[in-house]
Amino acid sequence: MTEELFRTDHYLKRCEATVTAVDPRGIQLDRTVFYVMGGGQPGDSGTLTLSDGSLVRIADTRKGDGQDEILHIPEAGEALPQPGDKVVAEIDWARRHRHMRIHTSLHLLCAVIPAGVTGGQIGDGKGRLDFDTQDTLDKDAITERVNKLIAEDHAVGVRWITDDELAAKPDLVRTMSVKPPSGQGRVRLLDIEGVDLQPCGGTHVARTGEIGRVVITKIESKGKHNRRVNIAFAE
Repeated sequence: MTEELFRTDHYLKRCEATVTAVDPRGIQLDRTVFYVMGGGQPGDSGTLTLSDGSLVRIADTRKGDGQDEILHIPEAGEALPQPGDKVVAEIDWARRHRHMRIHTSLHLLCAVIPAGVTGGQIGDGKGRLDFDTQDTLDKDAITERVNKLIAEDHAVGVRWITDDELAAKPDLVRTMSVKPPSGQGRVRLLDIEGVDLQPCGGTHVARTGEIGRVVITKIESKGKHNRRVNIAFAE
């Protein structure tokens, strides 16, 4: 089992770790700062530095076959470490931070558009959400409202509730296609103070002001009850 340091500290850029397994699927560590792909957010890239100073470049991070397996996938042609090797795992922080800013902006988008979410994706400097609505959505009005929430610099934090508490408050779940993981006793919530509260396992900025200005680039109709809203950094 890999200790997921990224769950408790979204700003942790590096950590010391020990290689626990290596196979054609990837490299496993006893602990990691690398976010594993999930919930629409890409897996982190970065490097593993061995004790002799050599680097293993990591292209992606994904879940393995087991529930607790995290695979650090090396770039093609990289020399692989051995189980037991000590490494310093370091993410590509600039890329991760862009993912964090976009991810938090998508939660603001949820606060502005009162509809269920049927899909979404986080990219490098851009993202999208699909909403279960027939309403006509105005790009400029949504852009203005999201940027207002950003400028208000709301605190962003994490809290936990039990499975039973979530079951008693089904309105907290905005995603219609994917349900939050349950069965482990508690569920992680992303709380944008006074704005949005919903289950989320991703990484986020500490305050909305850190996002910077955004723009709604396009709104597409993807069916009678589906509107895709695309968002990106304004600069």
